[in-house]
Amino acid sequence: MTLTADEIVDRRRTRRRLTFWRIVALLLLAIAVAALMSAAGMFNSLGKTGSDHIARVEISGVITDDRPMLDLLEELGKKDQVKAVILDISSPGGSTVGGEAHFEAIRKLAEKKPVVASVGTLAASAGYMIAAASDHIVAHKTSIVGSIGVFVQYATADRLLEKIGVEVGMVKSSPLKAEPSPFSPVTEEEKAMIRNLVMDTYDWFVGLVADRRKLDPARARALADGSIFTGRQSLENGLVDELGDVETARKWLVAEKGISTKLEVLQWTPKRQNANLFGTGSAAGTGLVWLAEKFGVRLNNREAEELREFVRKRLFLDGLQSILQN
Repeated sequence: MTLTADEIVDRRRTRRRLTFWRIVALLLLAIAVAALMSAAGMFNSLGKTGSDHIARVEISGVITDDRPMLDLLEELGKKDQVKAVILDISSPGGSTVGGEAHFEAIRKLAEKKPVVASVGTLAASAGYMIAAASDHIVAHKTSIVGSIGVFVQYATADRLLEKIGVEVGMVKSSPLKAEPSPFSPVTEEEKAMIRNLVMDTYDWFVGLVADRRKLDPARARALADGSIFTGRQSLENGLVDELGDVETARKWLVAEKGISTKLEVLQWTPKRQNANLFGTGSAAGTGLVWLAEKFGVRLNNREAEELREFVRKRLFLDGLQSILQN
């Protein structure tokens, strides 16, 4: 089919219009993506190599041997622009190995620059162990603090297996190998072995608290009976230093460590391989809260925090644990 000159010109105009609107659409998409990433905190790292500031690190959820977080704590110690660190803690605890690794990383960081802990909802068990590594602990009046202790949990199903006619056999090199087993009753010898393991770690934990909080060992042991305390009770018991929030922690850095009042507090987050458009942890929740508001859904503080908590990654642990159980 032969086209007239007018038809050729008209087609060219249409193509130019389509090209123009395609470019506009791509630019709008790029702006939207950038806005979402910014709301999720994914551009925070761009300012980390800039001017001097105070770093804020959120440690939340179940504590594990979290390599990205440990790498972040190490990196903070090397950054000259980071003049102090605020640990924003809200954790029920976790594995003792995870708590120990975080504790040691924070102590190394504290040798280079001031570190203060701000307790949110709770800092229990291994969560409190991490807080104790800081130079100063701030908690809300109603924060939950304590639960100092260790446990190993196991289950037995030997009677159930007997009822359904299942028998499990085992050949092992010694009586305590692979014990306690869910397939056989737990003996007193096995319980003694587990108790020795638990108490050795418990003694280490109590000694750590006594040393960091400058408590008499007997007083520290009395507080380490697994009890939990409010922030106000914790202040009376010497488990925290001050009541307040992140801003209170910043003011302490200014008053006691000579940190400039002009320094901005910047959020630092670990670099994780499974990070997506909305980041991870609280960044994901922050991104979703921002997106909800853009669509006209107004959330109050409680609803926003519930949404952030909902998207946190849930973790499960094995082995020796130091965690507040409901």
